[in-house]
Parts: sequence; C-alpha cells; structure tokens
Amino acid sequence: MSPQFAPTARKFHYQFNLRDFSKIIQNLMLTQPNLYKNNQIQMVRLWLHELMRVFDDRLIDQADKALFMSYIKNGIKKFSDLKEDDVLAQPNIYTSFVTACKGHDKALMPVADYADLKAVLEAKLAEYNETVSAMDLVLFNQAMEHVTRISRIIDLPVGNALLVGVGGSGKQSLSKLSAFILGYDVVRIVVSTNYGMADLKTDLQGFYQKSGVAGVQLLFILTDTQIAEEQFLVYINDILSTGWIPEIFAKDELDGILGKVRTEAKAAGCQDTPDEIFNFYLDKVRKNFHLALCFSPVGEAFRQRARMFPGIINCTSMDWFHEWPKDALIDVATRFVADIDVPTEELKEAIAEHMSFVHISISEANIAFKEAERRNNYTTPTSYLELISFYKSLLGSKQKKINRQIENLQQGLETMA
Repeated sequence: MSPQFAPTARKFHYQFNLRDFSKIIQNLMLTQPNLYKNNQIQMVRLWLHELMRVFDDRLIDQADKALFMSYIKNGIKKFSDLKEDDVLAQPNIYTSFVTACKGHDKALMPVADYADLKAVLEAKLAEYNETVSAMDLVLFNQAMEHVTRISRIIDLPVGNALLVGVGGSGKQSLSKLSAFILGYDVVRIVVSTNYGMADLKTDLQGFYQKSGVAGVQLLFILTDTQIAEEQFLVYINDILSTGWIPEIFAKDELDGILGKVRTEAKAAGCQDTPDEIFNFYLDKVRKNFHLALCFSPVGEAFRQRARMFPGIINCTSMDWFHEWPKDALIDVATRFVADIDVPTEELKEAIAEHMSFVHISISEANIAFKEAERRNNYTTPTSYLELISFYKSLLGSKQKKINRQIENLQQGLETMA
C-alpha cells in the first residue's frame, strides 16, 4: 500500500511498506564497517539521514515536518544517550560519490561541510560543461542537497526518482549533473506532434537493449510536458512496478535478446532455461535502467496521474523542489548581475538583495491573493530568472541611451567651441 500521511489533530499515521525499509537498508549496506566502528554518533546520524530521505522528503506540510522532527527528537532522548544538538547538527548529508570524485574508493561517508561539497560539485560541473554541453547552474546549498538526493536514489538498483516542483526549479539540470557524476548515460525522448505510443515503444526497446544487453547505466529523464498521451504512463507504470512491459518485444526479438545474455547468465550461475535467462535479463535491466520523473504539482494533472498510476508514487523516491530560500535567491542574482556595469560591488550586492526581496514579496502576495480571490498565482524560479534578465536588459538599454546623449552633448560642445 502506498505511504500516506493522514493528519488528524496534528497526528499522522504512516503506512509502512517493504520498499521504504529496503531503501534504508540498501544505503546502510553501502557503508564500510571499519569507518563506523566505535563511532556511535556517525552511525546514528547516518540512520537519521536515511529516515529523512525516505520519510521526511515525502512531506510537504510544514506542520507535518515539525511533527515528524518531534518524533525524531523523542527517539533520540528515549533510545540514545547522545546529545540532541550533536545528532541534529547540520549539514547532515551522506554521499558515496564525494570520496570517488576525490580519487578514493567509493564509500558512503558524511559531507564535512557545504564548502567541501561545493568544491566537488563545481569541479564536476566544469567537467560536464567541457565534455557534454554548457549548463549554467548556481550551486547554492539547496541545489547541492538535491544533487545528493537524486544521486542517492539512482545509485541503488531499481532506484527511480520522482522530482516534484514548479517549472524552472532545476529538476532536469540537477538530474543530468547527478547522472554525469555517477557515470550514467542520460536518455530522453523527442516528442513531436506525431509522436505516439508506437514511437515511445520503439524508444523504450532501445533503452531495454542498451541497459539489459550492453549493461549501460541509463537515466531516463521524463517531464510531464512530454506526456503527449496519458497512455504513455501505462508503460511508465509497468517499468516502475515490475520493470517489464508486456509485449514490448515480439517473441523472436525477445529470443534474440535472451540469446545475447545466455552466456553471461550461465556464468552468473543461472540454469540454461528460458525462465532463468529471462529473470537474469530483467534483473539486469532493473539494476541499470533508472527513471527520473520531473513533474509539476500545479493543476490537477499530477493528482489524477498519481491516482490512476500508483507506481508513480509507490515505486519511486520523492524529492520535492520547494521555493528557493532567500540566500539562494541572493546567490543566483549575484551570479547573474556580476557582469553588469555599475560603479561599486556594494551596489551589485544591494541589487541582488532587492531582487530577492521583490520575489519573496510577490510570493507572500500570492497567499493573500488566493485567500481573497480563491485563485492561484505562481512565482517560479523561471519568473525570477526572467526578472533578472529583464532588469539587465533594461539597465543596458538605459545605459546605452545615456551614453548616446553624453556623446551628442560632447559633440555639440566641441562644435560650439
């Protein structure tokens, strides 16, 4: 059954399932025992990190989040003699790619601080921009946390991510960076006006062969705008639920695929029977083929799809992309106004501060607007970037106009002289 929180008098009841516990155990098994031996505080913080990723990341109501944290604090007092401040110290982020990026063996280890994590991610981003394509990202703290969460999800076998946030919040860009860090190939579908179920089936056949036969790690990024037909989600739901789409291959095609993996399956200890070979092939697909569903919560489409196709919720790990905090807004604005022509650096800082203030004030006004008019108005990261772009464009045009006026005045004075 799907995990659901039912708030009642500020209490909620969580319906646990085996997938939730398996996600926690799988990540705990990535640790190296010698790194945690006689280190109780690190083990408790790792357990807390996994609880936050599996349960807290699904919550969107701040009151529910506060209640969940109160349960955590009560558990620390009841089952541990550790200090609460030591256990809850921030940042509490565990990754397996930081050690690998630094040239060491891959190991699930805590991140020392945001500066250390930022140095690693900026180096990988620079490498991505050189080898793949240019991607202009501002790695503020919240964005770096999303990279660690997405990497954590898709690093596991059968790891599929459901990334929920308004347009422009960075779901696709951060997914591509996470895949690059882990060495995965990113695959997409190109939807046109004539793109239908047959085209999607053809694309998925290629993904299945690449991941199941060649053994290539793939991340399939799918956005809600690419779902031209609701029937697309029938295939997506099958992939998430069982890993297999009935009749995706004709019998002769499937026999040919199984023939390609038969030697590998027998070497792995499988019996030379059709069922054993197929199970080996399917297991290989599920280990190598990962999905990142980038959906927007705006409107009714997300709610309806979650009801009609339960695999979207039940068989994925969620990561909500909430509104950018003030420090993130300032960081982004500072990055994009760095090249404008103003007299002092202090003025640039003031401009960045004011842009964040304007964006936050509109978000607060949206709440009052909804209460008064019962209509939603959204301010997204895209609208914030458009605000910055519009300001730079307007500033540039005004500066050019003033410079032309100065030149005309100078020429006139010279002529009169």
